[in-house]
Amino acid sequence: MYQLVVVDDEQKILDGIADLFPWQNIGFEVTGKFTSARAALDFIEQNDVQVVLTDIKMPGINGLEFAEQLKKDPDVIVVILSSYSDYEYMRQALKIDIQDYLLKPINYGDLSNCFEKIRGILDERYAKDMPDAEPYYAKIIHMVDDYIRKEFQKATLVQAAEQVGISAGYLSKIYKEQKGVGFQEQLNATRMQKAAEMLENPAVKSYEIAYYVGYDSPKNFTRAFKAFYGVTPRDYRNGVRGEESSC
Repeated sequence: MYQLVVVDDEQKILDGIADLFPWQNIGFEVTGKFTSARAALDFIEQNDVQVVLTDIKMPGINGLEFAEQLKKDPDVIVVILSSYSDYEYMRQALKIDIQDYLLKPINYGDLSNCFEKIRGILDERYAKDMPDAEPYYAKIIHMVDDYIRKEFQKATLVQAAEQVGISAGYLSKIYKEQKGVGFQEQLNATRMQKAAEMLENPAVKSYEIAYYVGYDSPKNFTRAFKAFYGVTPRDYRNGVRGEESSC
């Protein structure tokens, strides 16, 4: 988990951001939440923090001044939150080289997309620091493929994402990028390959295979099998082979 500090002088907003958003699903842990930038700085000086999410309008040290001090360490990623869409705030924030500028009220999707991008940046950064370790994305794909092999009967994208600790949307994106096929395509191919193996045994009924590999009806299974192999399960059992779809 990457370490995140949240700063906002309004306690209710601070608690909502820090405690209600599912940070762990996208690989972050809120290790500190503060209503004061000064208190946050003291904490960050003593702890390893990768990302800071801060309000811009605060008493004492405001968010821009806070960000300027944080960026003395170029490895700290800063995201600004503000209810002000004023261009001057954004211009100053960009000069400080912050990662993103999000407007209140916070949109769940925007916040999630922002931090999934940050997760990717951090993953690449720390993978370079560990050259002998399995690349982060390769590790995720390996874990998901293993999950599909073991749980193909009831596997879902949401459950796979929970297994690897990221959001379903982010997993879908990186799986497609890394494998060249989507999660559902891979799951379907695994089910079809298992079904084909079972069809070699004449004692096993086709409808039994359909339910075993995760289909809710023999008709849906037959349709999926024919789409994948080019022939029906019956024809496949009888030795007819079509053109297998690519995965």
